[in-house]
Amino acid sequence: MTHPLKAALGSSLYRRLLAIRLSGQAGDGMLQSALATFVLFSPERQASASAIAAAFAILALPYSLIGPFTGVLLDRWRRQRVLFWGNLARAGSMIPVIYFTAQGNSGLGLGVSVLAAIGINRFILAGLSAAVPLTVPESSLTTANAIAPTAGTMAAALAAFLGVGLRQALGGDDAGSVVVLGITAGVFVLAALLSTRVHAHQFGPLPGEHSQSARQVLGGLRDGADQLWHRHPARNAIVVVSAQRIAIGAGTIIAVLLLRLHINPPEQVETALNELALMLGAAAAGALLGAIITPALTRRFGPVRWTAGVYILSGAAAWWGVAASSISSLIVAGFFIGFAGQVAKVCGDTLVQEFIDEGNRGRVFALYDVALNVSLVSGVVFVAVLDPLGNQPGITAAAIGLGLIVTGLLYLRTRVPALPTS
Repeated sequence: MTHPLKAALGSSLYRRLLAIRLSGQAGDGMLQSALATFVLFSPERQASASAIAAAFAILALPYSLIGPFTGVLLDRWRRQRVLFWGNLARAGSMIPVIYFTAQGNSGLGLGVSVLAAIGINRFILAGLSAAVPLTVPESSLTTANAIAPTAGTMAAALAAFLGVGLRQALGGDDAGSVVVLGITAGVFVLAALLSTRVHAHQFGPLPGEHSQSARQVLGGLRDGADQLWHRHPARNAIVVVSAQRIAIGAGTIIAVLLLRLHINPPEQVETALNELALMLGAAAAGALLGAIITPALTRRFGPVRWTAGVYILSGAAAWWGVAASSISSLIVAGFFIGFAGQVAKVCGDTLVQEFIDEGNRGRVFALYDVALNVSLVSGVVFVAVLDPLGNQPGITAAAIGLGLIVTGLLYLRTRVPALPTS
């Protein structure tokens, strides 16, 4: 029997899907690094949890309202065309972002412009996930789900580091951010061009699907949600991954506040930024480890027991790491939160793909993505309400740690039956 890793990477169609994801997420990383340094790590702009929470809400929640409808479209539109035009649209969305950044304007105009880019990005990511089962044998699906998002995360992290380094090399001011954003637009164009290497039908949806009326779209959305609700392994997997996104939101914001306002003097912006990069690098390393070992350990323990065990371990480590509030402890916390997130995402994606029919898969993945957006914002808002200046990190630490531990214990009650034949 062919090893699952060899089977996945042996598929030329999967490799092309992976190339589109890597280039697109590299652009995401550069965009995020440019905006983070422009908004959060500029000496003239003071970081606060309330301001960050408002920005997250502007960027994530409006898309969450329309996300389910994009899922229905992913089950009707050719996903290859979505990837092509979507990446071109992302490149075009950089024009107003560059304009407002060049003007030094971090207000509503920039927020709305970035909202467009983020919304298109979420649509593309949902399409990429929905297409994976059509590119690899079923026996290598877990491995394929481990490779794609992890490689994308690595590409985003590397591009973010390069973006920060380039900005600093150009003087560390707003002009450097403009250059990084310009390169980002070019990377999105590259992702669009890579999608032309795939035939229009190869990423699905399957033949026989047709465009729908507005009423049929709403009915299709209801059908997808209904199937998700009754397929308990898929439903519970999305809940578990969402819980970890709450931890990511809370952990990232408390780390920014601690590094900017407490661990370092407020004027030492570059030091704080470099330390945050180390923490995010640790989170990426944790995600990489999770992706490497999860396929084998899932086959041994099953996706539920493996994910639950990781959540319990990571919850304890993250609790200590955030509460200790030092550079080294935050790095430890970042590693374990990243590790737990990747394990849950790999196992969760596989359960959704296995237990949701192809006709509903695009809309369910869009619902999945909405749940992750809302959860991430919820974690940010939690810190903004209870500890807006990062003066009491123990509250956030306990919430993250207990949240992961309790989620892991409850998840052990999930039973994964034989796959449905429908």
